[in-house]
This record gives sequence, C-alpha cells and structure tokens, in this order.
Amino acid sequence: MPRPSRAEFPQPQLITETAPLAALCERLRGETFVTVDTEFMRERTYWPELCVVQLASDTEVAVIDTLAPGIDLAPIGALLADTNVMKVFHAARQDIEIFVLLFGDVPRPLFDTQIAGMVAGFGDQVGYDALVSSLTGGMIDKAHRFSDWAARPLSPAQITYAAADVTHLRRAYEKLSARLEKDGRLEWVAEEMGVLADVNTYRANPETLWEKLRPRTNNRRMLGILRALTAWREREAQRSNIPRQRMLKDEALLELAATAPTDPELLARARGITRGFAEGKTGASLLAAVAEAKALPDDALPALPAHRDGPKPSPALVSLLKVLLAAKCEQFHVAPKLVANSEEIDRLAGEDNPDLPSLTGWRADVFGNDALALKAGKLALGVDGKRVKLIRD
Repeated sequence: MPRPSRAEFPQPQLITETAPLAALCERLRGETFVTVDTEFMRERTYWPELCVVQLASDTEVAVIDTLAPGIDLAPIGALLADTNVMKVFHAARQDIEIFVLLFGDVPRPLFDTQIAGMVAGFGDQVGYDALVSSLTGGMIDKAHRFSDWAARPLSPAQITYAAADVTHLRRAYEKLSARLEKDGRLEWVAEEMGVLADVNTYRANPETLWEKLRPRTNNRRMLGILRALTAWREREAQRSNIPRQRMLKDEALLELAATAPTDPELLARARGITRGFAEGKTGASLLAAVAEAKALPDDALPALPAHRDGPKPSPALVSLLKVLLAAKCEQFHVAPKLVANSEEIDRLAGEDNPDLPSLTGWRADVFGNDALALKAGKLALGVDGKRVKLIRD
C-alpha cells in the first residue's frame, strides 16, 4: 500500500487568536466530518490542563494554542455541538472529558476509530500508529509523544507532530468507515458510541468509586468506611487539583477502611500516611469521614454484590467459554475485549440468568447465544485442523 506523502496533507497553521479561530470553526461547520485531537498535561493535576487542540478538514489543518493569552475557545465549542458535522477521534475518552469540562457536553455526533478498529478486527485497544499503518500505510512519528505541551513557544516539530494526529486520521476514518459499511457493522459501532456520547461517563460519582477498588470482604461496615474514604479522596483531590493517587493511594484507602483509625496517632501508622498529614487539617477531615461512616445505621451501608455469595463458577466451564469467545471473535474478526470481559465470563458461567451486555444486541449474535447453547449442552467444541470448530446438537 502506498504511503501518503507530506505533500498530500495541507500545511498546518498555528492559531493563537480568537478571530482566526472563529473563522476556521465557521468554515469547518460546512464539512461532513472533522478530525479532532488534543494535547494536554495531567501528571501533576487532577483536572487536565488543555494545551493544544488540533482540527482538520481535507483542505486545512489547524493547531490551536489554547494557552495563548486572551484566546476564546467558544468557537470550538460551537463546532463540536454542530450535529451536522461528524467529529472523529482516536481513543476519545480523555479528549471528550476535556471538552465536557470546557463546554458542558459531549461532541455530537462522534466517532472513535479505536473502538471502530476493535469492531473491525484490529485487536484490543489498537494504537493510533498501528491503525494508520494498517489502513493507509502512513507512518506516525511519535518522538514528541511526551513533550511538555504547556511550554511556550511551541516548536515547529511539535506543531508538525500535533498536525499529523488529525491529518492521517482522516484517511484512516474514511477507509475504516468503508470497511465497516461493507461488513454491515456501522450499527455495531453506533451502539458502542452510546457510552462515549453519554455525558455522565465523564462525571464520576464519588459515592460509587469505591466499587472500582474491588475490596475482598463481606464486612459491610468496612465497605461503608471505604465508600466514605473514596468519596472523601475524590472531593479533596478535585479541590486541591492533584491526582487522586497522589492524594492517597488505593492501598492506603483499603487499609484505612479495615483499621478505621479514630485519632491522628492511629492514622499516622497507616501505610503512606505521614505524621504531618495525620495531624493536619486534611487528616482531621479524613478522620471525620471515618467517624461518620462508623456511625451509619446498618441499612445505610453498601449492599454486597448480588453474586458475591453465590457458588463459584466451574473453572473448566469458564475456560470453555473463553475458548468459545476467542473462536467466535476469530470467526467474526472482532476484538474479544469488546464482546465480553473476564468478569462477564465468570458471571455467565456461574449464574442462571445474568443480565449481561454480551447476551444482547450484536454481541449475542457473535457470542452470547452460542455461550448459552454451550451451557445448555447444545453446543460442543472441537478442532478442525488448526482451528476450533463448533459442533451443534
């Protein structure tokens, strides 16, 4: 496949003022689709610091300096809200989170080439450079991936790098869309865009974040303290604008939920807690959260997950279902991770009527229906040469 040359792409323009930005966005609102990317810094902050936005059409590509003094980014918000223009991203979640923080909503409509690539059989979480190379033969120079995008002025090399992320993406999107349309899978991708297009995806509920720590306990009181501590950390990290893990690591939260310290001396004994932290205002705030959770009535404590106390699934059945998943995804050329994860496989093996995404929609056609048939003894697995084959009753 011939590799696109630099001459095929428009020269990038650096935009540092509101008037040219507004003119650009007005022109782009006449396009069928626009490719979008961002460069941001987040290593030392809770909230991402947006540094650059890249936008491209077939005839122009712009690198927008969002840190330029006095620049108003409202024209970008208007473009992203224009439902007549498809907004194309790769691995869009963090980019969209930034736009939700800036403009209060998700870009609509949107298309994520990473998810589409998974639907099209390019593997789990296919990287941008790998997808571009496979679809267009283009090569992405990743030398500036870890640039300090907050430093000014932006170098010519940074501008060129940033522009490449949206110029190559146009060719990849066109080829990927054509491939998905030919295979009848554009509806599959549209279904997957539902989560990305839900604004609540980017607004974490501090009261439910404790579930992601997957505590191994049936002690509801400990879970109540963990819930309170996780919510406390999230709000403190937001208020102080520091990463949540820098505020307090997950391991420390689990330990504190188990020990439930009542004073600074006990708090200072926990892993990762300094005496200064324990004896200061932040430590006092944490101890207050623990005390409040300890005082909750039993009916206000978190419920145990419904499947926690059930029988453990047969390891052999779990293994068979994983083989079936791999075989069906190989047949349909779709990434297994997009169809079902390990937790779903465990539930499918151990529960009679689980409510799972893999049993609905296109996932059921690819895997879920056959998984139920396998459990019911109506389907067996065999080997045909070098491939797994399905033997139906």
